Amino acid sequence: MVEAINICIMTKVMKEKFKVVIFTDLDGSLLHRDTFKFDTIKNYILSLVDQGIIIIPNSSKTEKEIEKFNKELGVDLPYISENGSSIHGLDLINHNFPNKIILSREKEELQKIFNEKIPEQLKDKCIQISKMNKKEQEKIFGQKDSKLKDALDRKYTLPFLFRGDKNEKNKLLKILNSNSLTLQEGGRVLNLCDNINKVKSMNRVIKILKKTEDKIKTIAVGDNYNDLEMLKNCDIPCLVFNDKFKLDQINIDNLIFSNEASPEGWADVIKKALVKLRFND
Repeated sequence: MVEAINICIMTKVMKEKFKVVIFTDLDGSLLHRDTFKFDTIKNYILSLVDQGIIIIPNSSKTEKEIEKFNKELGVDLPYISENGSSIHGLDLINHNFPNKIILSREKEELQKIFNEKIPEQLKDKCIQISKMNKKEQEKIFGQKDSKLKDALDRKYTLPFLFRGDKNEKNKLLKILNSNSLTLQEGGRVLNLCDNINKVKSMNRVIKILKKTEDKIKTIAVGDNYNDLEMLKNCDIPCLVFNDKFKLDQINIDNLIFSNEASPEGWADVIKKALVKLRFND
């Protein structure tokens, strides 16, 4: 009964004054943190798409990983890959929109800067995932075989583990920032990225969508530190349960929180967000 009411509310939202766009992290938010499954909420996701709600994964995952997620879902969603590095499939929303937007330098250029600018004592603290053996990679990503290969198929970011202390990490970050690079901290690894992030790519998408939509309401869903800025820059921020977080340490206005982990926690916060949009309009 509750779900039926929510669906009714969502339909009204779509028919009335604004377009709803959901920007969502995947691992630990929409996908189960360990198994990467989402079958328990698949039908709910499809019902949102059927009602005209735009869902855009905004993830550290690679293009190949998100393409396979789309295939499993059974719908081609537009998406943002590798922590904001590239935007894909906006032409699925409107054929006049671009199919692909690249916002980052390629990983080979990032690697060159890293090799030339980072002192050896700091380089030694950075354990690049690409240089690990297969067993170590499997343990870090929780993936094997073709899924591991897809996770490693990065075009714009360099994932690594950092074995230094806080002061050393700050030194590394300062050098990277001076070369227009940054670090994005995910649930499993650090990612060396160009001067880009989930928020910048989200805002780029919103700017494009506003060419054809007079009014947009954005929902953002995340579960980790690299999602917080995205949550701070949307209309309705949603946080899925993560035992690493303490809510009293997160300063985000109007935050919707779920006590359930992913994937059920994703459906929980989206239902709450859609109700909030409806009654705050």
